[in-house]
Amino acid sequence: MLTQSELRDLAELLYPDTTETPADLEAKYPPRDLPESAIVTRFAPSPTGYVHIGGIYASLISKLLAEQSDGVFFLRIEDTDQARKVAGGTEAIIAALQNFQVAPTEGFVSAEKQQGDYGPYLQSERIKIYAVFAKWMVAHGLAYPCFCSREELEQNVQEQEAAGLLKKGYYGKWAKHRDLSLDEIKQQLAQGNEFVLRIRAPQESRKIRIKDLVRGKLEFENNVFDMVLIKSNGLPTYHFAHVIDDHLMRTTHISRGEEWLSSLPLHLQLFEMLEIPQPTYMHFSHIGKKEGDSVRKLSKRQDPEATVGSYVEQGYYPVAVLEYLLNLANSNFSDWRRNNPDKPYTEFLFDPRKIGKTIALFDLKKLEHISRDVVSKLKAEDVYQAVLAWARQFSPAFATYLETYPEYSVGIFNIERNQPQPRKDIVTWSDVPELFGYFYDELFAKSDGTAAYEKLIVSPEDAIVALRKSIDTYDPADSQEAWFEKHQLVAEQLGYARDLKSFKAEPDSFKGHIGHVMAAFRVALTHQLNTPDLHQLMQVMGRERVVERLWGAIGYFEAKAE
Repeated sequence: MLTQSELRDLAELLYPDTTETPADLEAKYPPRDLPESAIVTRFAPSPTGYVHIGGIYASLISKLLAEQSDGVFFLRIEDTDQARKVAGGTEAIIAALQNFQVAPTEGFVSAEKQQGDYGPYLQSERIKIYAVFAKWMVAHGLAYPCFCSREELEQNVQEQEAAGLLKKGYYGKWAKHRDLSLDEIKQQLAQGNEFVLRIRAPQESRKIRIKDLVRGKLEFENNVFDMVLIKSNGLPTYHFAHVIDDHLMRTTHISRGEEWLSSLPLHLQLFEMLEIPQPTYMHFSHIGKKEGDSVRKLSKRQDPEATVGSYVEQGYYPVAVLEYLLNLANSNFSDWRRNNPDKPYTEFLFDPRKIGKTIALFDLKKLEHISRDVVSKLKAEDVYQAVLAWARQFSPAFATYLETYPEYSVGIFNIERNQPQPRKDIVTWSDVPELFGYFYDELFAKSDGTAAYEKLIVSPEDAIVALRKSIDTYDPADSQEAWFEKHQLVAEQLGYARDLKSFKAEPDSFKGHIGHVMAAFRVALTHQLNTPDLHQLMQVMGRERVVERLWGAIGYFEAKAE
């Protein structure tokens, strides 16, 4: 081990241009001026160009915790792994967070703009900050340069495997450069050999304990590996950067996936060595999928539902996805929603202690159910704007109809909306062209109603009479009751029961019932057998359109009757 004087000389040798100290940075990034109970959280992804739904899940948890405590939620981009970085990766992350309404108020607020007093929020722009702490660790004998080649490191592992050791890595007698003399280090540097900076981990084994906000009390073996802190290109590893960044950015709670549990001993070790307080950790389970008798993590290669882009392309309303994710995160959310049907989800008091410790199974049917319910509560104008935004990107032809007939379109979305039991037929915006395309004359003219016509119970002759009578008596000012009474009278005159109850009591006494007659109107107007309320539908279509379509259907039935 080098003397204190040699350690200081080594620190200057490795980091001659670093003049700041950790104390300087503590003063530059002081504790935040927030209420004592405020929580500071972050989302810290890598700009790989792919945003997993788990990222939205993590951001939702972090944002709720911050906002409900009058704290801060910020976005930091961790780009130290340059091999995984792709062009447009940061833009994709920001767009996803904005689209799903979990955008931060600090850090990266756009690809070009960082906002806040604790930046920069891009790790590759924080190299000088990491160097300050690296130099301090070297000067205190807590880190050292390692000049081992890739081949030497591979040889270590081969020896450890041959010896049947469970621990494989850089430690013990395999930490070959741990105790180089200062002269040996100078010689390596003089030869131009690249080095990484490694932590000088204590070699004795001991237990470390921590209370995870999700998993409760945890116990680990302490880290004995001399892990890399600074890579040969000067960039830090995630382990080193995370500890420094979250401390200086004054993060109080770290929410991340369970895959980081194995790295927790190293992270805790770094907080201890650097003499800085550790934050509260929350390690949540992944969103998974059942496959046969086993359960696996949602995969971007196998599962479309894993990627955020899939939800955008299908046109899921973001709040519906967030409410589904809240169901996965807190099992009591569904009860809260049942008792508070009209409150925004943001009023739900999120409790990280209620996050499940086992993998959360993705259930598409449950997502669809929640989406139907959430969309049904939206105002028609909001639905119109959302569908239009989706269509402009993914269905330009349909967007043309929405833009050409805005008031008509809003009326369409308003059918069966403002009532105690609103209609729940929309799951995603991509459903809309198929569900409501028939409202637009151009699309209706292109549709083929043959299959629906052939399923009708009413004879062509009876249909002709019923449709003619409807044209003669139709008054848009009629209430739904008056409108329906007119059709019941026509049905009775043609030999159909005026209601289902009467038909069921004496089925042999009638040709059918009022529903069979109304089906002919429904198909005539829409070429569909299942539609929203027919009276409201006709009110939106208007008398001229209704009459034109009924005459068109009469022509169809007349041809069938010949």
